[in-house]
Amino acid sequence: MSEPVRRARRSSRAGRRPRLAVAAATALALGASGCAGWGGGPGGGGPDSINVLMVNNPQMVDLQQLTAAHFTAETGISVNFTVLPENDVRDKISQEFSSQAGQYDVATLSNFEIPIYARSGWVAPLDEYIAADSAFDQADVLGPMTQSLSGDDGQVYGEPFYGESSFLMYRTDVLEAAGLTMPENPTWQEVADIAAAVDGVQPGMAGICLRGQPGWGQVFAPLTTVVNTFGGTWFTEDWEAQVDDAGFVEATEFYVDLVREHGETGAPQAGFTECLNNLIQGNVAMWYDATSAAGSLEAEGSPVKGKIGYVAAPVVETRSSGWLYAWAWSIQQASQKKDNAWRFISWASSREYEELVGEELGWSRVPAGKRASTYENPDYLAEAAAFAEPTVEAIRSADPENPGVQPRPAPGIQFVGIPEFPDLGTRVSQDVSSAIAGRMTVQEALDRGQQLAEDVGERYRERGTG
Repeated sequence: MSEPVRRARRSSRAGRRPRLAVAAATALALGASGCAGWGGGPGGGGPDSINVLMVNNPQMVDLQQLTAAHFTAETGISVNFTVLPENDVRDKISQEFSSQAGQYDVATLSNFEIPIYARSGWVAPLDEYIAADSAFDQADVLGPMTQSLSGDDGQVYGEPFYGESSFLMYRTDVLEAAGLTMPENPTWQEVADIAAAVDGVQPGMAGICLRGQPGWGQVFAPLTTVVNTFGGTWFTEDWEAQVDDAGFVEATEFYVDLVREHGETGAPQAGFTECLNNLIQGNVAMWYDATSAAGSLEAEGSPVKGKIGYVAAPVVETRSSGWLYAWAWSIQQASQKKDNAWRFISWASSREYEELVGEELGWSRVPAGKRASTYENPDYLAEAAAFAEPTVEAIRSADPENPGVQPRPAPGIQFVGIPEFPDLGTRVSQDVSSAIAGRMTVQEALDRGQQLAEDVGERYRERGTG
């Protein structure tokens, strides 16, 4: 163990000061000689700076706004941000980390990439830093988040900035006027029946919104959870493709029929944003999607604020079916400034950062979904009372190792945790979207998808991976 880590541990035993003061003190100790290097290095900018590559989501833009006046002012470390749209940032991070160029010290990765990058040795383990920084309080991070951001060796390789699961959102006033009651734990058939009953009860209002836009992270985010709970899977535990198997076909036919019969206008092009707008504008009565959407629905000025109910993701054969996703921070293995990088991560993922956002920007903008303490904070709960409990329950019930009814060869709920999945999922999604548009049948789409999945499965069986 390095001397900085010993000093940090002695400091944590001596008594806890206010979090930001501890962060600064621990950071100064870690930075003195370092667990993993200190100084200039490939990233440039001098010893007291780091380079961060991140997605341009609103929560990250807020972070960029607050960093200089708080983190830099308290630690003396300047942060150089490169902020890009999601598809662009994924490409750039992949190029940067696979080559270990060392230009960026920290990047935003999801729980899809982090276990894969850890396996490749592209990201640094964080356990030593976590142990030294007791004020960070890893135990406060929700268990499924820590699990999904860990590697095969059990070490943590990422810390969540915000997290989400999925649940069903519905117009309480519309269901009440129709004399309908939404179960707290609905089945998909119950949801379909309610969608049929409320379809058209108000002019221009469809029964439900479900993503139909092509993309492994678009239509197949919700659809794969439906496949799981219908008893289907992309692959068996020994990598036999199951895309044309009964469970996968039944789930997809159900999903396609539901959105075609009672779903939104323009469903083949509808993704998260389109469904969010549809529910806000009164164009749909229900929506199954990410828990992170609730903050927008309940924001000041939202025409549906106070009119939305939130219940668990619908099920068929499983006890739960919500997905699990996080935007998280990881340190590039090639970084020469790992200690300062941890200091940034420790601040950006802390409960005190959430409090800072709440106090300066408003509690609806807190990057939530990652810490148990968030859901005990009275200020946050005052803003998020309608959806806080369903959100944290959805995250806690998510099991990325066992999301369905059979063993899986790789972790993941709404995805398969292998490098090939983005290409596989996107290609199959294009045909599923075509089925939603009525240009082919579901069986035709999945027969083509089976061939693609068989190619992937065969490569894994040949490697003896399973």
